[in-house]
Amino acid sequence: MYLQRLAIAPAQIQNNSVIFTPEQYHYLYRVLRLQTGDRFIIMDGLGKSWLTQLQENSAQILESIDTQTELPRAVTLILALPKNGFDEVVRACTELGVSRILPVMSDRTLLNPSSQKLIRWRRIAQEAAEQSERQVVPTILDPVDLTKALSTTDAKIKYICVARGNNPHLLTRLQSERLEDIALAIGSEGGWTIQEVETAIDYGFQPVSLGNRILRAITAPITAMSLIAASIELINGNA
Repeated sequence: MYLQRLAIAPAQIQNNSVIFTPEQYHYLYRVLRLQTGDRFIIMDGLGKSWLTQLQENSAQILESIDTQTELPRAVTLILALPKNGFDEVVRACTELGVSRILPVMSDRTLLNPSSQKLIRWRRIAQEAAEQSERQVVPTILDPVDLTKALSTTDAKIKYICVARGNNPHLLTRLQSERLEDIALAIGSEGGWTIQEVETAIDYGFQPVSLGNRILRAITAPITAMSLIAASIELINGNA
């Protein structure tokens, strides 16, 4: 039986009960139309989940739930902000299993996001994690410039998508390497400049392609995340 899921902060768990915020109370009773006594699942966004039963102003924890829906390798997407559509990128990539999304300001970035945008993206990530039955809510980091993002990425495997040129396909790279934690950088409209690609290579990023067609700035990260998730799950399943 399908049960609704709700992401909560770990501090909301007190003495085997869950204390709701007014917004969560409204969501449970008014949006989901749950009633006292109904069961649902809470997740702390850090990997733990519990079966709970709704009380009048709280919820009682009945038991912990041991499920595995997370990718066994962390995936960080370094994304130059597009003009439009970043909401959908956050939503879809969360469903596909991304661990972190790091928005960056590149030479061709046109969007300068406000703090409200960041709050919205984090809320979308939480909602998408609930919907896709994930255990962890991905981290949406504060936007930084590209050089800082490249220099502070500590993933074992690092790629940068380049739209044109004779670079190996991302899938080819994924199939030829022992998969560890992955970081993938994808540009905005117009792609990366030559200097940005050279800087990424200096920081250990391998240029890769997503195919012979030029993908939109919001299509590319979803396509790449699909390939990465499928490769990781296939290899892990065959291990």
